[in-house]
Amino acid sequence: MDIFAVVGMFLGIGLILLGQAMEGGNIGQLLQITAAFIVLGGTTGAIVLSFPAPIIKLALSMLKNVFFPPVSDFQALISEIGGFAAKARKEGIIALEKEANNASDSLLTLGLGAVADGTDPTLVRTMMENQIEALEAKVASAAKVFESFGGYSPTLGIIGAVMGLIQVMQNLSDPSKLGAGIAVAFVATIYGLFAANLVMIPLGTRIKFIYQNVFLYKNMIVEGVLSIQAGESPVLIERKLRSFILEEGADGNQANG
Repeated sequence: MDIFAVVGMFLGIGLILLGQAMEGGNIGQLLQITAAFIVLGGTTGAIVLSFPAPIIKLALSMLKNVFFPPVSDFQALISEIGGFAAKARKEGIIALEKEANNASDSLLTLGLGAVADGTDPTLVRTMMENQIEALEAKVASAAKVFESFGGYSPTLGIIGAVMGLIQVMQNLSDPSKLGAGIAVAFVATIYGLFAANLVMIPLGTRIKFIYQNVFLYKNMIVEGVLSIQAGESPVLIERKLRSFILEEGADGNQANG
C-alpha cells in the first residue's frame, strides 16, 4: 500500500480543518447536506452525461491503483528476457514458441509468440506498440474522468452559492431563514473547491504518474523482444535494458525520466 497516497489525501483537508478550528470554527459548520446534494450530486450527473459507462467503470477500477500501485519489477524482467535470449541463442527462435505462454507479461507473450512465428520485426514492433498505446488511452481516459469532475465541481459550487443567495433574497423579511441560505451559499463553494483541488484533480494526476513505470516496463519488453529477434547476445540485451533504469530504480519504484 502506498502510504503517501493516504497521507496526501488527508493531509490537506486535515490541515484546513485544523486551521478552521484554530479560527474558532468547527466541522459541523461545514456539514450541509443541501450543499452536498447540489455540488456532488450535480457534478456526478455531469460526469455520467460526459462519459460512457465503460469509461466511468474503468476510472473507478483504477482508483485502487492510487493506493496499491501496479508493481513493475525491472530487474526480474531483465533477468527473464535474458533467459529467453539465452534459450533462443542455444535452441533457436522457434524454441520460444512454448516459452511464450509462460512469460510474466501478456505483452511479452505476444512479442515472443510473434517472433517464434517468424513475423517481420517491423510488424512485431507495431503489434506491441499498439498494445501499449491502447493501455495509454485507457489510463488517459480514466484520469480524464477525475480531472473533469475537478473541472465541473467548482462551477457547481458557484451554482449552489447562487441558489443559496436566491434563498436569502426571498426571505429578507424573515431573519430566521437567512442563516441557512447564507450557509448553503458559502459551503457549496467550499465543497466544489475541496472536491476539485484536494481530491479529484490530484487523483487524476496520480493515476497518470503511477503508470509511467508501467509504460517504461512495457517499452523495455518491446526492446528486449526485438533484440532477441535480432540475435543479440543475452549479455548485451541485459545491458541494454538496464540502461532504461536508474540504479536506485532496481526495485522497480524509480525509473529514468
